[in-house]
Amino acid sequence: MNNEINAEEVAHYLHNHPEFFDAYTDVLALMTLPDPHTGRAISITEKQLFTLRDKVRTLEAKLAELITFGNENDVISTKVHNLAVALLGAQDEDTLVHLINEHLREAFLVPHVALRVWNLPNSLLVAGTETIQSFAASLKSPLCGSASEQESVTWFGEAAAHLRSMAQVPLRDARGACFGLLVMASEEAHRFYPALGTLYLERIGEMIAVALQRVLTTPKDT
Repeated sequence: MNNEINAEEVAHYLHNHPEFFDAYTDVLALMTLPDPHTGRAISITEKQLFTLRDKVRTLEAKLAELITFGNENDVISTKVHNLAVALLGAQDEDTLVHLINEHLREAFLVPHVALRVWNLPNSLLVAGTETIQSFAASLKSPLCGSASEQESVTWFGEAAAHLRSMAQVPLRDARGACFGLLVMASEEAHRFYPALGTLYLERIGEMIAVALQRVLTTPKDT
């Protein structure tokens, strides 16, 4: 009769009897494993230390990445706040449009900005075509991606031929009705890529939408 036990049975036994090595510490001390880096035999204790060091390095890298993202978000949040403050101070459409262009181009480094609105009284801005109005109304959130074959790319005149990516942000009133479209474009193909997060773009769109409605629908003192 064969009384030999196989590796699977040993593993099963040790799994069910974790106290084994408490009773036989000398056995644990004698056990060695190959070092994944050098190939030499090392003790289980050394192996555990190497494993822990690798885990620490991984966690440190993730922490550094999170800190970087956090710092980047702080910078963007400050820029969005400054834009909000500027929009609050605008008392007329010309000033408002100037501030939008100034902040997006200088603070956010967006080289090309265009704005169209419709169904707003007293606005001197160009209204979008019916096609654009339908397109903007269909957007549930800002759309980022290639500038190719987008009607709004024509808004940029001679620069249109050089634009490679854009973000199109619908502007909506308090009831959710779309009345405008903000477009930011770049010659860089990956500036506004499809998977780009749109949280800050949504907030910028909401602030600009409220500011436009305020300056265009609030009765002026005579």
